[in-house]
Amino acid sequence: MEQQPAAAEPEVPAGLGLTAAEYAELQPTVEAYHRYAVGPGQCSSLVAQRIEAPAAAVWAIVRRFDCPQVYKHFIRSCALRPDPDAGDELRPGRLREVSVISGLPASTSTERLDLLDDARRAFGFTITGGEHRLANYRSVTTVSELAPAAPAKICTVVLESYVVDVPEGNSEEDTRLFADTVVRLNLQKLKSLAEANATSAAAQATPPPQAE
Repeated sequence: MEQQPAAAEPEVPAGLGLTAAEYAELQPTVEAYHRYAVGPGQCSSLVAQRIEAPAAAVWAIVRRFDCPQVYKHFIRSCALRPDPDAGDELRPGRLREVSVISGLPASTSTERLDLLDDARRAFGFTITGGEHRLANYRSVTTVSELAPAAPAKICTVVLESYVVDVPEGNSEEDTRLFADTVVRLNLQKLKSLAEANATSAAAQATPPPQAE
């Protein structure tokens, strides 16, 4: 019987920082959530962040549409718009009003929750209004726990992608550089927060040594 050649590993997009094996494991998630129909005058990007914390713990932070300032830089405050039908429930269609810290080319942002899938750990939102330059910004974030490379080692990968209009007078490269920088800073803070929480939880779960 003729032996079939081994399937070639997928090519990892430049700048993603993942190994070919990691990207192959994540490719179904990429195809399901991080592909966009990019039109004229738009740009798109995908950013990855490894986190040494359980995926469930990372997801608990990411899913907080009502409190993005927990891990997102440059946000002063956030308030959900009242929704009599939803009450306190976070579900697609909810709107939030975000106040941005001074010093950025933005002051406010109105954002709509598009996707909140706890089973698949997928979250998405669209910027629908406000005073900023990120017109038609749409983003999806997924949280995936990879097969451990070593015993007792946890590796969660957060993927965040977006598509956005290129502002008049800017290039695609400038727009992508600005948005990527903000996303990377946010994901780095998410990593620090999730890993600190995991360390604290592990310490609390460890019984104190018995006195002799």
